[in-house]
Amino acid sequence: MDAAERQFMASYWWVLTLRGVAALLFGIAAVFWPGITLVTLVYLFSAFILVSGIMEVVHGIGAVKHRGTWFLTLLLGVLQIGVGVYLLRHPLVSFATLILLIGFTLIVRGVIEGVSAFTDDSSASMKTLMVIGAIFSVLAGIVVLFQPAAGGVAFVWILGLYALISGPLLIAMSLDVKHLAEEGASTRSRR
Repeated sequence: MDAAERQFMASYWWVLTLRGVAALLFGIAAVFWPGITLVTLVYLFSAFILVSGIMEVVHGIGAVKHRGTWFLTLLLGVLQIGVGVYLLRHPLVSFATLILLIGFTLIVRGVIEGVSAFTDDSSASMKTLMVIGAIFSVLAGIVVLFQPAAGGVAFVWILGLYALISGPLLIAMSLDVKHLAEEGASTRSRR
């Protein structure tokens, strides 16, 4: 990893932290408030996915010179913002539409994270966290898409558990990125 990439990582580690915190907040609300109405779920999920999408766009734009998969990150951010805006504009969307949007978004996120894990020049621990997150996203998306009969409360729990697991993964990734950036800075200062 070169100095420019370390500098980039030092500048954007907080993006992963914000995404992780947003996921945790959504997960806590979903797990401890499972009887929420569909409209409330739409608003909560919209807020979560908009924050995540904005952070992905910021990260993608910042990564143009540093990551070969910057465009996938940017594309994922735009997709998430689009889904979030659509859901905010149409809060009375049917349960089936909500399931499709969330399931599709989780699968796309997992695929993009998986591709990034194997193509980006990251540490072994970061790649491991990315692969775990990618597998979990794809599995959660498949469960959401192919178990629609699970019902409202079970659906909310699935999303909540996904968020409660992915949030700490994102925060762990951000701390790994921050550590690598600081490690690179201390190595340069000793020279």
